[in-house]
This record gives sequence, C-alpha cells and structure tokens, in this order.
Amino acid sequence: MSSAYRREVIAAGLAAPFFAAARPEDARAAWRPTRPVTLVVPFAAGSGTDQVARTLQPAVEALWDQRIVVDNRPGANGTLAAMAVARAAPDGQTLLLTTNTPQAAVKGLMKRIDYDPAKDFTPILRCGNYVFWLTVGAGFPGRTLAEFLDEARRRPGKVTYASGNSTGIVAGAAIARLAGVEMVHVPYRSTPPAMLDVIAGRVDCIVVDVSASRGHVESGRLRALGVTSRDRSALVPDQPTLHEQGLTGLDIVAWAGLVGPARLPPEIVAAVHSAFDKALGDSTVMAKLAGIGFEVVRDGPARFADFIASEIEKWTRLIREAGIEPE
Repeated sequence: MSSAYRREVIAAGLAAPFFAAARPEDARAAWRPTRPVTLVVPFAAGSGTDQVARTLQPAVEALWDQRIVVDNRPGANGTLAAMAVARAAPDGQTLLLTTNTPQAAVKGLMKRIDYDPAKDFTPILRCGNYVFWLTVGAGFPGRTLAEFLDEARRRPGKVTYASGNSTGIVAGAAIARLAGVEMVHVPYRSTPPAMLDVIAGRVDCIVVDVSASRGHVESGRLRALGVTSRDRSALVPDQPTLHEQGLTGLDIVAWAGLVGPARLPPEIVAAVHSAFDKALGDSTVMAKLAGIGFEVVRDGPARFADFIASEIEKWTRLIREAGIEPE
C-alpha cells in the first residue's frame, strides 16, 4: 500500500475535513450529479482560469450528460469565490476551480480571510500550471528586459505595473526587488481590465498568464519580455526566462486545481476526479489548453492535498521576501 493511499484511507476513517479519501483509479465512479453542477471560478470571464474552466466544461458535460454552469466570482484575491464554495453543501454540486491565489497566496496577502485554505476544502485534482510572462504595452519604449529596467531606473517611482491576481502582485514586486528598481503597483479585481489598461498605455506593464494574453502578444498589442519560471516553458520555448536575463533566482509558477467543500464524501470525490481527470487527458482538450498556455498536470486528491500545504508555505515566503505587506 502506497504512503499516499494509506493517508487517504486513514483520513476517510477519521472523516478529516482536509480531504476526502478515495482511490480514483479503483473507483467505479457510481455517483453522478442529478442537476446542473456549479463550477465557481475566482476570476472574471476572459481570465486564464475562466478559459481553463470553459475548455473543460463541454468535455465533463458529455461524460456526465449534465450541465456545468461556470460561475465567475472575481474580487478580493479570489476569496469571494472560495468562501462561496467553502460554505456550500458537500454534495458535489458546487466545485471551485481554484488557483494559488485563493488557495495559498491569500495567507500572506491578506490580514484576514474568512476561511481556511486547507481545512475548509476537499482537494480533488490538480489540473496544471500557467505560464506567466512580463509584458508591456506596444507604446512602452523598452523592447527587452534590460531596456525595460533601464527605463524604470531612469524614472524611479514612475513606471507602473498592473495586477489582476496574486501571481501578478508577487511577481511584479519580486522583479522590482531583484532589479533594484522602484515601481508603482496598480491593482485590479481581475486580469482582463488590467491588460486593457496596459494595452491603452494607462499602465506600463503587467505580469500576466499566457492563457489570457497570448492573443494580445501575437497581435502586437502587448510585448512579452520574458517568462517568470526559472526554466523555459515548452509552450513558449522561444521566450527567454527573466532568470536567464539577469533576474537570478526568479522562479514564480502559478497553478490551477479542483476542490470542493470540506467533508465531500469519498464516492463523490472519486466520481468528480474521474470525470475531470478523463477530460484533462483527452487529446483535444490538452491541445486546446496548450494553445492558451496551460500545462496539464493530473495529480489526485492525496498528492494535491500535500501540494496545497507546501504551496501555502511557499507563497507566504515569496510574499514576505518581496516586501509585500498584508492588506
């Protein structure tokens, strides 16, 4: 018996709220929703997470022969959406396509949140990672990272960076710290309006996911200066990393995963995992996700639970190192 499976069995026996035990590969997935399932998304329509949700939506609907309603609830670093799901009945009818923002980073970004990112949810499936890059508007004078930083040094405290999620907040602050430049943060409730203001020249730059911004980069409305992960992404292999361009040690990767309310019964966890995992494994779905800059990762409940715990520690450290004060 694997250690991961042993932890799941023990958790089931104790009815631990952190995650419901199940071994998805052995499950018969007998449970099926009897009415439309609400898939809550913590960011606005058009965001990367919204695009992932709407790519998975038809595939899971076909498997269940049941509607999936995507419910966008942006704001407060994703906590509005997370609270709605934490308070929902543990019946499989309300799920959250969560990310590192409401499930990890909020512990360091906010002085108070009205839920526990670990105890108040049942991890079901880690879906994958987003590729993030630093972008500027077409009118910004810098065409490379070096030129961007030269401009920031020439105008200390004048260059602005937008953010629509925790990754944008933390990455922007980390870039400024590592480069030794002073930039002004301009926060937004979600990514789409933040990008539009960068495109319009009202804000200078944004660290944004490829999922939401690739079309703007390909059209020339935004200019990408480098990805935030330490290693290059296979999805945009020609795009250099900020780390290799001189911001040594920068390695910020965002992710998405599926959770439900705490105390979700094991048979429901198994069935939901089975459906969404099968959708993620479909070649057409994988190609569509790759096309928007999302790298599929298919970790089950136990591994995802461990991952969330480690990510809470990681993002709290990144936020502290970036010098961001909780709000």
